[in-house]
Amino acid sequence: MTPHSTSQPPARPDGGVRVVVVGATGNVGTSVVRLLAESPTVDSVLGLARRVPGWRPPKTTWQAVDIEPGGPDLVPLFAGADAVIHLAWKFQPTHRPEETWRTNVLGSSRVFDAVAAAHVPALIHASSVGAYSPGPKDRVVDESWPTHGWPQAAYTREKAYLERLLDAYEHAHPDVRVVRMRPGFLFKRESASEQRRIFAGRLAPGRLVRAGLIPAVPDLPGLRFQALHTDDAAAAYLAAVSRPVSGAFNLAADPTVDARVLAEIFDARSFSMPTAPLRAALAAAWKLRLVPASPDLFDAVLRLPLMDCTRARTKLGWQPRHTSVEALREFFAGLQAGAGMDTPPLAAHGAGCAEAARSKIG
Repeated sequence: MTPHSTSQPPARPDGGVRVVVVGATGNVGTSVVRLLAESPTVDSVLGLARRVPGWRPPKTTWQAVDIEPGGPDLVPLFAGADAVIHLAWKFQPTHRPEETWRTNVLGSSRVFDAVAAAHVPALIHASSVGAYSPGPKDRVVDESWPTHGWPQAAYTREKAYLERLLDAYEHAHPDVRVVRMRPGFLFKRESASEQRRIFAGRLAPGRLVRAGLIPAVPDLPGLRFQALHTDDAAAAYLAAVSRPVSGAFNLAADPTVDARVLAEIFDARSFSMPTAPLRAALAAAWKLRLVPASPDLFDAVLRLPLMDCTRARTKLGWQPRHTSVEALREFFAGLQAGAGMDTPPLAAHGAGCAEAARSKIG
């Protein structure tokens, strides 16, 4: 595929661009920080996370910060920044949505308010395909598709609420350039251990997710979704820092993933199956706390629309380097190897696992 844009932010008279990344140690955060640190015109990166990682990329300073209400004042941390990239997100505990709301909605609101109070010119927010209302699976939709989410799932409900919050925010703060990234499902090798813990549970045997060990893939009604390599999503964030753009951007790679594509990856066959039995099994496992992913999120995934990414290509000059299949193959290889990274959310083994199971993916 055509390589993504690598256009750089304009240098400031005092040496370069300063970027603050909130939620800098998870799947998306580590890719964003790495690209920013490699950019010759980015002068410095401040990475904020609940726990300081062992990972030490160049030009990057770390600080432990909790964005929830009652946490430290964020304004001094944002002062002097050219852009704040907000990635922080908590998936767990799914049995206590009031706790994820506290971080994801109330914490995000604190970030947004601090950006305005610190006079930061650009806010780049990690929204999601999950913010979209149910939509078609036989055609793509652009960024004007309604963003009301799927009301039963906490993740989609919270992403949609933040879209409404940003609608009002843009009217109240016209001096802030607001960008909303709406990627599909994001995968890379280093995120394998974290995503296994978040969605399948810490005891799920990732080494069994390989060709030859999965004989068949169920073809469920609505099982069509879009995926993207996390590093390609990070390139879009860098482009949004670089360019004077605003508004929403869909991000996804070809091809659309369905049962046939998954079956090819696993060298398996696919077979038609109604949704009800699998959902019932997932609901029972979730109620027994055997798996962390809720059946409501499963319902949402089957209803997500397919996205048109034309705007990202034309306004950001962006193209993914990896296909969706390449991203998934890399991720599944990471599952087999127990891959991770030296940050608390991405930790493959040890003490970081408990923190990662409750932490931000972004």
